[in-house]
Amino acid sequence: MGILDVAAVKGFIRMCTDGWLQGWHERNGGNLTYRLTSGELAECAPFFGSPGEWVPMGVLDRTLAGEYFITTGSGKYFRNVEPDPERSIGIVEIDSEGARWRIVWGLAGGARPTSEFPSHYMNHCVRAAATGGACRVIYHAHPANLIALTYVLPLTARDFTRALWQSATECPVVFPEGVGVVPWMVPGGADIALATCELMRKYPAAVWAHHGLFCSGPDYDTAFGLMHTIEKAAEVHVLALSAAQGRLRQTITDENLRSIARSFGVELNEEFLDAEQPPSSCRTALFTRPGKRRRAPGLFLPSRQIAPRKKSYKIVAKQFTSDYNKFI
Repeated sequence: MGILDVAAVKGFIRMCTDGWLQGWHERNGGNLTYRLTSGELAECAPFFGSPGEWVPMGVLDRTLAGEYFITTGSGKYFRNVEPDPERSIGIVEIDSEGARWRIVWGLAGGARPTSEFPSHYMNHCVRAAATGGACRVIYHAHPANLIALTYVLPLTARDFTRALWQSATECPVVFPEGVGVVPWMVPGGADIALATCELMRKYPAAVWAHHGLFCSGPDYDTAFGLMHTIEKAAEVHVLALSAAQGRLRQTITDENLRSIARSFGVELNEEFLDAEQPPSSCRTALFTRPGKRRRAPGLFLPSRQIAPRKKSYKIVAKQFTSDYNKFI
């Protein structure tokens, strides 16, 4: 057995491959990190070599000091992770101050962790605090349909969350908190890292305008599923806007969204919903007056059926018969 047989490492490699096959990782785009559990670390440790030099991250957070992370490499292609894992990914240790990292396995040939590693580490700290330590995955990818929406929708959490919730029924169940939105910023810098951290205190995912999506989760399946669900909803929204030339005829209403939440036992972020309306039975009630019938707006009533006047038909038929007999 080698380190590549450890479940956590195998899962990491599979997630990289799955993301590549989805088309979310052109060239060296995207990055992935996973925080090892103590049990997984014990499985991996026998395969660690001599640790590398300590490298400052440029950020400081003691929340996850001393932890170990699997990470993709800077400039590495997701499509190469499966055939060449030791050069494409690695495991790094964080120092006791939460300020530096060093390589303990992988990233062979002088490779380094992803350039977004400081952003990943800071967001791991934020999401670990927000989830009671449950969050272990931070995933960044470039899903095309979601990126396309950043050129169309207002860059607000409310606009993006509503568009996604209303595009696929499972969305309010998968991410009831909603999604955050970061305006365009230079990737790899402190500004985008800090802006994302602020949003990830509240949301499990953050849209990077004109760039991609940042997702989190307690395990590979949850984080990948979140990315996949958001991108699928974005694809539906893009297709609907295209087919309807920007004018949608109907959608999932706020009342529908609340019904979904009640059925699945989740609590939606009410910031993104309009105020509740009176029950539909009240809005569509019929009002009658003596001799007059009218309806509330939005309620269809069939037009009055007019029965044939059978007596008139009989009179006409009898007259026709009489005239015909006279003629012959």
